[in-house]
Amino acid sequence: MAEIEIHAGHDHAGDPLGARVGLMVGLIGIALAVATIAAHREHTAAVIHRTEANDQWAYYQAKKIREHVSDVGAELLRALSTDATKTASAQQKFEAARAKYVQDAQQIQSIAKEKDAESAHAEALALRYDLGEGFLELGLVLTSLYFLGRQRWFPLVGGLAALLGIGLALSALLL
Repeated sequence: MAEIEIHAGHDHAGDPLGARVGLMVGLIGIALAVATIAAHREHTAAVIHRTEANDQWAYYQAKKIREHVSDVGAELLRALSTDATKTASAQQKFEAARAKYVQDAQQIQSIAKEKDAESAHAEALALRYDLGEGFLELGLVLTSLYFLGRQRWFPLVGGLAALLGIGLALSALLL
């Protein structure tokens, strides 16, 4: 009976370039995983900052409504009052409340603008990471095509795409 030999692995001794391309695919995969995680974290941060900004803008709007109500109350008091001495304390309360609401609204508006800026910054970072992720995916696929076509240009072009992806992802650190 003839012996049947079963090969459990591939012999890369006959294809030294294949071994290097395999290592390259692994390294690109690691860079892709890092860029993907960074992109997801920045997208999450952008959503959180946007939510915080929206909360501040809603709070700002509430203060502006209260300011307007105090204005209306003071105007009604002046218009309907026959004796200014009787309504003076109420008039002062309305004006003090209005001044407080104006001051509160200004502080809330500055916080909301800061949160808007934080959200925009996180979105810019996420975009850089997303672009880097896309080029890393392209590099991974192109480099992997070497194993199907055995064309030397696949890992070359894939490596260039991966380097571009790494550069784009790292450029987020400069923002």
